Amino acid sequence: MSEALTLDDLSVPLRALRLLAVDFGHLPAPVVNVTDVFPNRLKLSFHDGLDAFESWREALGIAPEAVTHGTQNGARTRVLKTVVEYAGATLELTGFAAVPDLASSGVAG
Repeated sequence: MSEALTLDDLSVPLRALRLLAVDFGHLPAPVVNVTDVFPNRLKLSFHDGLDAFESWREALGIAPEAVTHGTQNGARTRVLKTVVEYAGATLELTGFAAVPDLASSGVAG
C-alpha cells in the first residue's frame, strides 16, 4: 500500500460488526478479525466445534448449500466456511472442529 489507511477506512466492516452485535448479541461470541489488508472484510471464526458456526449461519439465513466443507491439519480438523455480503461488508464465517479419531472410538472404518 502506498499510504496508510485510517480507522475511517475500516468503517464498513466495523459498522457490520456493530449491527451484528445489536441484532445477534445473544449468539456465541466469535473470534473477530478486521484488517487493513482487506478493508471491507469482516471475519468471524469459531474454534470450539461447529455448533456456534451453525447458530450464526442459521441466524443470518445462509443456506447450507452455501457452505464449503474441508479439512486441514492432516485431515484432523474439519473446516466449514461461507462468505456473504452483510451491511456492505464481505462477511466470512469459518468454523473449526476436531475430526473424531475413528480408530480410538472403536468405530470400524
